Amino acid sequence: MSDELILIVEDNEKNLRLLRDILQFEGFRTLDAMTGRDGIWLAQQNTPALILMDIQLPDMNGMEALKALRKDERTRSIPVLAVSASVMPEQRKVIAEAGFDGFQEKPIEIEQFVEKVAATLRQHRKGA
Repeated sequence: MSDELILIVEDNEKNLRLLRDILQFEGFRTLDAMTGRDGIWLAQQNTPALILMDIQLPDMNGMEALKALRKDERTRSIPVLAVSASVMPEQRKVIAEAGFDGFQEKPIEIEQFVEKVAATLRQHRKGA
């Protein structure tokens, strides 16, 4: 694919490693954070092409982190995919209404995940 930078914000180390390994195998560079605050800081300092944001984080939820990213001029336009095992329709509706650019359910299916990342990046490039 490309050497674009993707920030992974995920507090489960196994999930984090899996996402990082898949993305790096596909040619992406990655940064990772295990808390929302660290993710926000890394996004502000590095301006990744995409952020993968877990919804359940130890210090703040992914929706609160997204709100902080959208308020900051440096990170406002970065696409953010929600990554969550919350697949109930009402939970997905709340996630969608929060302003995420898409949703990736856990556990991930590798091919579908890679295509979702690629499609989100393509869509963002067209809109930029």
